[in-house]
Amino acid sequence: MSLRPSLPALPIPWALLSHYRRHPLQLFALAAMIVLATMLWTGVNHLTSQARASLDQSEQAVAERQQVLRDDGQALMVEDFVSLRLVGVCVMPWLEVTPDSGSRIIGVDPLAAHCFGAGASEALDQPLDGKPFVDMSSAADTPARESRFYLLTPDSTQAPDLPNGYHLKTFATGPETGELGESFLLNLEALGVLVLLITALLLRSVYLLGLAQRRDSFALLHRFGVSPGQVQRWLVLEIIALALICVVPGVGLGRWLAAGLGGGFGQALDGLFDIPLYAGHGQGWITPVLVMLTVVVIACLGDLLLLRFRERLSLSVPNQGRLATALLLAGLVMAWLAPSLPWVFVAVALVFAGAAWLTPATVTHFVNWRADQSKAPLARWRYRELAVLARRLTLPLVALQFALAMVLAVQALVTTFEDTFDRWLAQRLEAAYYIEVPVGADSRKAADWLTGHQASNPDMQWHQVIRGSIRMADKAAASRLQVDVYALAPISTLITKWRLLEAEDHSWEALAGNKGVMINEQLARRQTLGAGDTLQLVLDEQTRDMRIFGVYPDYGRPVGEVLMNAEALPENFIARSESFSITPGESGIAPVTDALKEIWAVETLSMRDNNTIRELATGVFDQTFALTRAMTLLTLILAASALLMMGWVFFTTRAWYFRLLVVWGMSQRQVARQLLRLALTLTGGVALLALPLGIWLTWVLVHRINPLAFGWSLPMAVYPAFWLELGALSLAIGVSIAVLMRRQLGKPSVAPVSASALTGGER
Repeated sequence: MSLRPSLPALPIPWALLSHYRRHPLQLFALAAMIVLATMLWTGVNHLTSQARASLDQSEQAVAERQQVLRDDGQALMVEDFVSLRLVGVCVMPWLEVTPDSGSRIIGVDPLAAHCFGAGASEALDQPLDGKPFVDMSSAADTPARESRFYLLTPDSTQAPDLPNGYHLKTFATGPETGELGESFLLNLEALGVLVLLITALLLRSVYLLGLAQRRDSFALLHRFGVSPGQVQRWLVLEIIALALICVVPGVGLGRWLAAGLGGGFGQALDGLFDIPLYAGHGQGWITPVLVMLTVVVIACLGDLLLLRFRERLSLSVPNQGRLATALLLAGLVMAWLAPSLPWVFVAVALVFAGAAWLTPATVTHFVNWRADQSKAPLARWRYRELAVLARRLTLPLVALQFALAMVLAVQALVTTFEDTFDRWLAQRLEAAYYIEVPVGADSRKAADWLTGHQASNPDMQWHQVIRGSIRMADKAAASRLQVDVYALAPISTLITKWRLLEAEDHSWEALAGNKGVMINEQLARRQTLGAGDTLQLVLDEQTRDMRIFGVYPDYGRPVGEVLMNAEALPENFIARSESFSITPGESGIAPVTDALKEIWAVETLSMRDNNTIRELATGVFDQTFALTRAMTLLTLILAASALLMMGWVFFTTRAWYFRLLVVWGMSQRQVARQLLRLALTLTGGVALLALPLGIWLTWVLVHRINPLAFGWSLPMAVYPAFWLELGALSLAIGVSIAVLMRRQLGKPSVAPVSASALTGGER
């Protein structure tokens, strides 16, 4: 007969929850981390899902659209819409209005869109609330500085379907989304994954500290007849209940965060890709709740769920070091040689895993070595104590290291992209105005007039741009080697200031002399071409060898381009569009537009003010970068707060040891000074360890992930001033821990417990 008392009526849940009555700070920390992490991840995920839905809807509704124009070049009117619909042509009115203040709005008629099919009608079948679609009458009544009226028609409409007096033309008011849109979304998705990783590490560190402190209570329950299996089941229910209580409001806060940021994000999408952020899209509640529940349960109860495998998978300390080193080296080599994007992501995961494993062990080994070398007793004590802290605060230290590295890399990427984008935008919008040549108009007469006008106005600069398509000579892969051609005449000073990635000597003079071509970075990377190589192009059914004089950047555009002198084009070249880029000088643009209207016999010109576009684009990207920085900053605050709290809690558990310094004859002030040095060394060391990881991650982003994913690279740049800011933040955390610990030294304390293990103590 067993002598062990059996208490079947023992309220096990209340016995387990009594720990949080004694340690309310831990319960608050767990709840706050779960809520904040859920809010951050849900906000990022909701915005990304909403944006992806908008991209998909836009592809169906307005991508690759075409418009109907009058043959006489006159502006379209409502009467044209009525006439075309009466003869059976499917057209939809589309009125773009730029108000005197605010973002562009689009007036539409959803009823007219039904002839386009389900894609367009469903995209517009929602409340017309001005974000960005409004009813056609509302757009027409809006005071505006600019408005454009189009008649859109589906791709199925052919030229013979139109009555006399009308023709078709491709309608495109913005750049192709392609990989540029995907890169925009990938940044947000990657940030969400990093938020989940850092959150899991922080939650695990706080929860394991609680388990270590509850070790004695678990033993007491076992003496009263409660089996370990029962305790584990109740712990699973406990963490699931806590997660549900915290995850649901966290999802609500995340959706609120996404709604708050959605306005600027929507403007970014609209300005960047000409794509509105449709209302009513985005992820629901079920997916974020399930994802965060899974993260919380795995992070907190991974040891309990895999308890039976822990001993089988355990390795000795030397073997752990060898495995971590192997993972790190394999990740570094793979990142350098990876042929595709998935392998780069695997390489990053291996490097992070190896760094997380090696960092605590390296710090412990180093400080133990320093302790052995030091002859001063206090210095030796500090180093030994640092070794203990590195082992016990492994997870929050690694989480802060990852957060610092991520913020450093994202800051470098965003700042570099801002600088590069500003330079590239200045190049591409160097001309003050962009004027499109009407269909059927004679561009040569306009070029002759501009040449004569420039003679009397030497401060005027201009060139003509002829756009079309051309084939490279590889017959076996002709379908893959269709490239865009941009033919210029003359080669003006508006483009000779472009920054080139590669160039031969006097490259612009050679281009002006029609001795060769230039290509964009996309084509150079895909075909392994560079300055000095020869490009075979099919012109007028004949293959011509063209020398490459330079490679220019074209960030985000996924299409190969060839830049050439217009004199190289054959007479029968079919141009997709023609335009003039003009900086009129002191005489202004009015004489130019009046002359071109008279030459082409049209009432209006399709003209773009590049200075306005530059201001809009710069503002849009500033919003985008601010969103990214805000998310990374919140992640860093989460990791820093967790380390501050964990450091304080763990230092508090070791207050019993720290008071021994007073017993040995030190004053309270001297002990506080030693704790300050200890805390500063710990947090400052984390910042130093994060620096090489952050620099490496920056290199991966700009030289590996970006080229493999999107075909263009950024210059590698580092910003030491920002390193100092992150170092100051880490030292501020150390000072805060020391200040809090000084207040704890006068309070009663108990023997310390482990922060990362469930058995034994360490002294």
